[in-house]
Amino acid sequence: MATLNLLCLPYSGASAMVYSRWRRKLPAWLQVRPVELPGRGARLGEEPFTDMQALARKLADEQRLVAGAPYALLGHSLGALLAFELAHELQALGCPPPVALFACGTAAPTRREDYDGANWREPKGDAELKAELRKLGGTPQEVLANEELMNLTLPVLRADFLLCGRYAYRQRPPLHCPLHVLGGESDRANPEQLQAWGKETLGPFSLDMFPGGHFFIHEHEDAVLGLLGATLEPHRLSA
Repeated sequence: MATLNLLCLPYSGASAMVYSRWRRKLPAWLQVRPVELPGRGARLGEEPFTDMQALARKLADEQRLVAGAPYALLGHSLGALLAFELAHELQALGCPPPVALFACGTAAPTRREDYDGANWREPKGDAELKAELRKLGGTPQEVLANEELMNLTLPVLRADFLLCGRYAYRQRPPLHCPLHVLGGESDRANPEQLQAWGKETLGPFSLDMFPGGHFFIHEHEDAVLGLLGATLEPHRLSA
């Protein structure tokens, strides 16, 4: 049976563990490979990055062997921008393009005009970071109230928000892979901001909306995974 690697990039403050359930729920031919970022999980001892391009280059170097076999990229929120940059960096290394890029839960790189309203280009204090977590939802109140957990999470979250706040779009030739965008109907990004992702590839483009807010990928996990499996199965059969 032909297999396909699915490299999954986490959202701000998260470790690769947020995708661990997907291994049990997706078909065996789809090999879920959560990508751990420096500063969390198994890489807790490493310094987190605050420069998106530098992080994408490091990850491309680490994942270039995996990218030698058929693979897809997926990221949510911060992870979507990182997956997009990773696709470009892997291409620069001479790797084959992904069979698909899934960008979930954020505006296109060229349509981030209202994403820096809080001036996330500068480091934020703990209270501001906690307030942002509450606004986004998805973080249980007991976690926010756990000082030990917050002491581990907030430095990573601070660095991740700087990754987004300091992100600068660079004009490059479009990608050639299919680009599939997933959005939440109550999330921050509007349809125009999501549709603008289509300009980043010469390949097919699709936009699918799900009920819920920013963390629709968890709230409607089965529907999201069903879409992933159905979208990627033709690529498995043609591998």
